[in-house]
Amino acid sequence: MPTPNEAGGVGPGDAHFAVLPDCEDALVAARSFLRPEARTLAHPSGRPWLVGRWSDREIVTAQAGRAAIAVVGCAPVDADELKGFAHRLRDLTELDALARRLPGSFHLVAALDGRLRVQGTASGLRLVFHAAVEGVQVAATSADVLAAAIGEEPDEERLAVRLLWPVPYPLSETSLWRGVTAVPPEEALIIASDGRTTRRSRWWTPPEPMLSLAEGAPLAREALSQAVDARTDAGGVVSCDLSGGLDSTSVCFLAARSPARVVASTWPGRDPADSDLHWAQKAARFLPDVEHVVWDADASPLVYDDLLTIDDLIDEPTIGVMDRSRVLHHLPGLAQRGSRLHLTGIGGDHLAWCSEAYYHGLLRTRPLFALRQLRGFRTLFSWPLGATARALADSASYGQWLARCGRQLTGALPPAVSGTLGWGMPPRLFAWVTPEAAHSVGRTLLEAAATAVPLHPDRGMHTDLEQIRNCTRIVRQWDRMAARAGVPMASPFFDDRVIEAFLAVNGGERVTPWAYKPLLAAAMRQIVPDECLARANKAQASMDAAEGLREHRGDLMALWEDSHLARLGLVDGDALMALARRPSTPDLREAILYSTIACEVWLRSLSRKEPRIPGN
Repeated sequence: MPTPNEAGGVGPGDAHFAVLPDCEDALVAARSFLRPEARTLAHPSGRPWLVGRWSDREIVTAQAGRAAIAVVGCAPVDADELKGFAHRLRDLTELDALARRLPGSFHLVAALDGRLRVQGTASGLRLVFHAAVEGVQVAATSADVLAAAIGEEPDEERLAVRLLWPVPYPLSETSLWRGVTAVPPEEALIIASDGRTTRRSRWWTPPEPMLSLAEGAPLAREALSQAVDARTDAGGVVSCDLSGGLDSTSVCFLAARSPARVVASTWPGRDPADSDLHWAQKAARFLPDVEHVVWDADASPLVYDDLLTIDDLIDEPTIGVMDRSRVLHHLPGLAQRGSRLHLTGIGGDHLAWCSEAYYHGLLRTRPLFALRQLRGFRTLFSWPLGATARALADSASYGQWLARCGRQLTGALPPAVSGTLGWGMPPRLFAWVTPEAAHSVGRTLLEAAATAVPLHPDRGMHTDLEQIRNCTRIVRQWDRMAARAGVPMASPFFDDRVIEAFLAVNGGERVTPWAYKPLLAAAMRQIVPDECLARANKAQASMDAAEGLREHRGDLMALWEDSHLARLGLVDGDALMALARRPSTPDLREAILYSTIACEVWLRSLSRKEPRIPGN
């Protein structure tokens, strides 16, 4: 296997690339991706195989006989082990075992007898897309790379769907360009040896939640420990968020056991009622060898900061732009302290505290247990009795629920418990969306409902999987932004092995009104002091969001003065301008602007740059 060239001086955390089949016709398609800045990994024939951007620290390759394998990202596997696997490879489906065994987060690419297999992660943190370029199927890790190669502009109807709050599955995972197809995270893309046909092969299925908390806690501890070790075993300096919450505190304590020197980073909240700093300092007292950096709360950017100048290379709208400045602001300071990688606790909320929708099914299989727990939830969350009963009695299929949503896009939201115990929060469009756009979105939802299948038959597991995938699509973009800022980020909770370990524990013990994140607390005992595991809440940063609306009102008005969405006929710019003048409007507390801002900022970022290729 040829060694990747050394061009580009690329740092870790920003790997993105296209994958080309090993056929004569692919040489024409390759011209859309080959540039002096791009790195190239070749097929044994010498034709381009991977073309793009990666550092030597995040790629492992091996070739043996008719097979070649590349692992791109974070995975504790060396070339000799990979070569042994390649030597034994007789069918591409055998790669399922490798993909399901390795810790970390990575793309897996393989070639065997001219056929290709390309896959990302089950979490959705690493995605795969494909398109016919010059008649040849090409895969890539970013959709916009392929769109540029085939000369496509964003599809207006698909963009209109992204104005929904929230965007329901499966529409949330559709590429925004016609001609560019998204591969579901649980599937691998197979490209035939002639390069012209594709099929998909399912390689991942969520575990059935059968384990008790006592059985699952050691497995969760082992999986999360391996995920952190995969990032820290190389030593050097790494930084960790230390908000004082259970998630970041767990990651920080695990990192502190490694050969790496750890810098813990705490952003106190502006709200006087925010207890993050108290809990972070309590944890730091148990970590004498960890440098604890506490930043100035008033120096932290607010929500909605710097929306007018965002020019990151993102391939879809993301509500992550609202917090982009907050996520990146401390990275230069951590780089000055030598950090080569920043570990976050993002994902812990999605795994350690799961969806209460599990009780919709538990009521039917364990009614006495479920009723006792539901009484506790009603008290904890102030659920109205009638709305709770109606939500539990509802037996609509996912497709029926989606169709119902498609007919009620502008109606009043039902009580929150309806979404909590159902298939999810019903999506809504708001008054500034034009009637034409609303009609298009409703039609798309009804069309999707006709064939929609949930991610899992159980509402709780479906909701957990959907929320994981929604969040990783945001983190995926933050990771690109952080690498560009100089310190790549990693979120160990979103490694596939960690997700599997947590989801294997039954929902009735993972989410309970009587304990906060009980599975994570049980998993981290004897690693994190009990005093730190006693926290039973988390900060909400609502003050930062409210202040951000007021302070950045001018930026929001500037967004709508020359709105790209308005030019496309998707929104009423005057209505949005009027709303921006009233930042204290009660409805704005519910983040209803987020999806619209995400689409507007994305369109503006596209207009600022030329179509890119993977090496740029």
